[in-house]
Amino acid sequence: MLTRLLLIIFAVLLGAPGQIAPDYDQPYRPQFHFSPRENWTNDPNGLVFFSGEYHLFFQYNPFGDEWGHMSWGHAVSRDLLHWDQLPVAIPEQDGIMIFTGSTVVDARNSSGFCTKPEGCMVAVYTGHTPPEGSRPALQTQNLAFSNDRGRTWTKYPGNPVLNLHMTDFRDPKVLWSEETGQWVMAVSLPNEHKVRFYTSPDLKHWTHTTDFGPEGATGGQWECPELFQLPLEGSTETRWVLKVGLNPGGLQGGSGEQYFIGHFNGRRFVNDNPATLQLWTDYGKDCYCALTFNGLPRTQSPVMIGWMDNWQYAAKLPTRPWRGQMTFPRSLSLRKTADGIRLIQQPYQGIERLQQKRLEATSGSDLDAVNQALRAQPLSGHSFRLRFEIQLGDAREAGVRMLANHGSFTLIGYDREAKKLFIDRRHSGVTGFSGDFPARIDAPLPLTADKLVLDVLVDRNSVEVFADNGRITCTMLVFPSSGANGIEFYANRTGRVSASVRSVESIWQVK
Repeated sequence: MLTRLLLIIFAVLLGAPGQIAPDYDQPYRPQFHFSPRENWTNDPNGLVFFSGEYHLFFQYNPFGDEWGHMSWGHAVSRDLLHWDQLPVAIPEQDGIMIFTGSTVVDARNSSGFCTKPEGCMVAVYTGHTPPEGSRPALQTQNLAFSNDRGRTWTKYPGNPVLNLHMTDFRDPKVLWSEETGQWVMAVSLPNEHKVRFYTSPDLKHWTHTTDFGPEGATGGQWECPELFQLPLEGSTETRWVLKVGLNPGGLQGGSGEQYFIGHFNGRRFVNDNPATLQLWTDYGKDCYCALTFNGLPRTQSPVMIGWMDNWQYAAKLPTRPWRGQMTFPRSLSLRKTADGIRLIQQPYQGIERLQQKRLEATSGSDLDAVNQALRAQPLSGHSFRLRFEIQLGDAREAGVRMLANHGSFTLIGYDREAKKLFIDRRHSGVTGFSGDFPARIDAPLPLTADKLVLDVLVDRNSVEVFADNGRITCTMLVFPSSGANGIEFYANRTGRVSASVRSVESIWQVK
């Protein structure tokens, strides 16, 4: 009777998507994550909300799908879901590439650049002059501004506004400090494993205040510093989060991100934890240089977007005519745990507006019965959200095989003895383009109850896993075989499962 009931429930197929724009329907093209129409992208840049629009700038090569000619690409959205790609915002010019940076809304016209009462957008970016002959590379901090909602940009004639005559000095994050009434810049000294802080009254003239680091993990170079304030769940307290990328030196090899939690007074960041403690933003291999949006309304939770890739193999991904994409937006908060205060990431709730028809198993169903129903009515499409809870019983290991077909699958599971969540993509389909790509990663996940609860976003070539209500995240690229859309729950002993699956419609519909 249970099997018959499940078959009826699962007989509701995921809704067929509308017509997808041809430019966005190639193999492995993500359907609800941003990727450029064509060409190379890496770090998100200058995330800002202004005049009703979310602006996503990004490292971009306008001329091909390999790294080079770095400029700021540009896309806008009114809902953080559907993106319109605009022309290049700030192009490479006179041999100076436009590296990572941030954008602020200068509502007070402190810079003198603004011509409208609501202020203007000011981008603060690293200018990178490549080495030539005996001359080493040079990285400096520069300004550009826009008075037409980011559609056109003017570079400040007084650039650079910061020049230490250094080869590695990059990735400024700029924000306004209410405490000091000044602009604050956090910028990376990559080889020293430091973040340097500056203040300015006008975005043009900067004064060095303090340095932070080295602390935490110090492998490779420190890049892409990010500084933001977050509330503690269920409390009026706040803390500051300082996040830095490492490349190489990431937890899973190649590039990765760590964060520090502490206090910031507008001039100095003080880590609340021991200097040796390493806290990781994401336990997968494919989330890097994530940034939060400046300028969000006070009523909106902070939102972060990262580059979904790893420098180990970014240049080798089997995607055409684009290479590189962003994570789905994540809402952020802080939570007090038994181990201390930790960063919490949840899928931006707007995804619910993209979710379509639902397949749902009854609560506590037998794994075999659920799997029989799934085999009888396989899912259509490779873009969906899977939320499930497995009652572990006496199982030592349990989880789900996803994007499965003829020996090809991605495995998400839990090792009870090791108390670790893991993702295994070694058999996920196309993996041979780089020796660093096939991997099994794990994340510490002590369970407080006898159940595994996960929220998983799957979008053609990616898997994002949120565990323990957002305390642990794991982001992994995958390139499944054609037709690999099966889902199968497993446990090495008895286990019961509650699960729901919702297809997620494409954001690239024909207009």
